[in-house]
Amino acid sequence: MWENELQEAIKAGLKAKAKIMEFYEKGFDVEIKSDNSPVTDADKAADKIIREHLHKAFPTHAFLTEESTDNLDRLNNDFVWIVDPVDGTKDFVAKDGQFTTNIALSYKHRLVVGVVIAPALNEIYFASENNGAFFQKGDEKPVRIHVNDKTEDLTMLTSVFHFTQDEQDFINRHSDKIKHLMKRGSSLKPCAIAHGLAEITFRSSPNTKEWDTAACQLIVMEAGGIFVEPNGDEITYNRKDVYNRNGYIVCNRKENFMK
Repeated sequence: MWENELQEAIKAGLKAKAKIMEFYEKGFDVEIKSDNSPVTDADKAADKIIREHLHKAFPTHAFLTEESTDNLDRLNNDFVWIVDPVDGTKDFVAKDGQFTTNIALSYKHRLVVGVVIAPALNEIYFASENNGAFFQKGDEKPVRIHVNDKTEDLTMLTSVFHFTQDEQDFINRHSDKIKHLMKRGSSLKPCAIAHGLAEITFRSSPNTKEWDTAACQLIVMEAGGIFVEPNGDEITYNRKDVYNRNGYIVCNRKENFMK
């Protein structure tokens, strides 16, 4: 189940990737939005490409995307595509390669499809409900991925641009287990945990939104990991308030769920 929706999401993401890389290589304009975050020509063009492709494939589905006006009619639709065309715009502007395109499908507030594409790295992570998580590099065959089993000597992933004192305090509280730090951009942090390359990442701030977490959350869950609010509550989707007000914690095993 959900194979058609997954494949169409991947197709939409790859179309957007081609346009994003055009801007990445040739140049782009940067604007500052009302929330003081940057947006580029690539964000807007990729958003249009993804919405048009998915609307053609699924004309009755609703959308929640970072770069489009939120139509709250989506709350009455069982199917909602949740999209961030360029997650990690600061990484995109810095040209560090650590940005992604995130596409997820929510059905009755639960995640059923998740696609994370890293255009500059030529990598794709994807998952659908009850079908596992996969990684593909370039034109290579996709491989199934799974979180690792480590419970000691852990690697925590932190943001390139958004490291906070709360995160440092979290590391200090758990210094007996967290021994290594590694920086990753945007949704690549949870995806690295799904891939077994690290064990934990933590976000306490209320600044992320549904489109920042939806796609990578399903990938982590289908890889056997944990992606919840810091108090352990489930994160649901297609909410009226799109902010992840309480932050989140991602880890490979329940033994590593720490507060």
